[in-house]
Amino acid sequence: MTSTVLTAERPDLGSRTRPGAALFALAIGGFAIGTTEFATMGLLPQIAAGVDVDIPGAGHLISAYALGVVIGAPVIAAVAARVPRRQLLMILMGVFALANLASSLAAGFGSLLLARFIAGLPHGAYFGVASVVAAALVPADRRARAVSLVMVGLTVSNIAGVPGATWLGQVLGWQALYVAVTVIALLCLVATLVWVPPVRIGDEPATIRSELSALARPQVWFTLAVGMVGFGGMFATYSYIAPTVTTLAGLGELGVVAILATYGVGMTVGMVAGGRLADRALVPTLSLGLVGLAVVLAVFGFLVTTPAGAFVGVFGLGAAGSVLMPALQTRLMDVARDGQSLAAALNHAVLNIGNAFGAWLGGSVLAAGLSYAWPSRVAIVLPLLGLVVLVVGRWFERRSAD
Repeated sequence: MTSTVLTAERPDLGSRTRPGAALFALAIGGFAIGTTEFATMGLLPQIAAGVDVDIPGAGHLISAYALGVVIGAPVIAAVAARVPRRQLLMILMGVFALANLASSLAAGFGSLLLARFIAGLPHGAYFGVASVVAAALVPADRRARAVSLVMVGLTVSNIAGVPGATWLGQVLGWQALYVAVTVIALLCLVATLVWVPPVRIGDEPATIRSELSALARPQVWFTLAVGMVGFGGMFATYSYIAPTVTTLAGLGELGVVAILATYGVGMTVGMVAGGRLADRALVPTLSLGLVGLAVVLAVFGFLVTTPAGAFVGVFGLGAAGSVLMPALQTRLMDVARDGQSLAAALNHAVLNIGNAFGAWLGGSVLAAGLSYAWPSRVAIVLPLLGLVVLVVGRWFERRSAD
């Protein structure tokens, strides 16, 4: 199978732009997106009180954002196929900034719910287009590494952005979270204008038809299924991480904050390592990540019974899951051929579906009366199932190539 050649066409201004600066600009967007997504969860009680709803009701704000991601990722990537990639990135980040500003100005629950839905629309499309652009800026043997550097913005947000924005929201009011994210998004927009050169993907301009062609390729669906199922196991555990470490490891509120930061560190290490490994051996990296995640889930319930073990387990959970991301994104871009932006955006849509399914599975385990050690044990089946899907997909790929 041959992959679509990624090329970057740069005017005089763009030719003086270093790939490192461009990747940093794209990572700022990931940092902004990760901050708004995860810090909202940390400030949910304050937000609920501010818009006069209970906490379960405020939880619909998280669902509205996720719904925006699922809908916006494929629709925007397909409909905006003819828009130049750099221009599209700036439009997406502009919409994201305006939606977060609207969130900070929301007068009630209804307007905040709508603003969160709109804020979710650019999420998947941004990461999809940014990944394709990042891969076009570097030599072919460094594509996965470039993709991982874009995603590092998302992981670093869990280390610095989420705690910082949560603290601002606690001190100045929950609206401060969305003001801060608006500022970061605007910084990303300016950095993209200055540092990201215009790029063209492939030999022909993208069209709606060419992007939609990705949906006709079985390997795209196999790869999306691997991500959705595999990541579901991680989310089945991480969705309940705070009560897990407080109940089993006896950690307090500060311990929970440290655990969340440790997860972010693990994600960052896994993302960078995953990019390097995927450039050397793409499909084996996917297999390694799924097996590694299954191993971490198998021992997680035992590790989190002590404070030290909890930190080790959470670091491993973040690292094992993130190793998969650059490989998944690059694999999708390879098998999608002319529909790379759509396929890469769809990755983030299905990951949100995996998030929802994983959280449901973990909640069902707890609702059945089992302890917090059991969601991870039951979730082992998901990365193993993802590995089966990967093997079957590769078998079909080899068969069709004969």
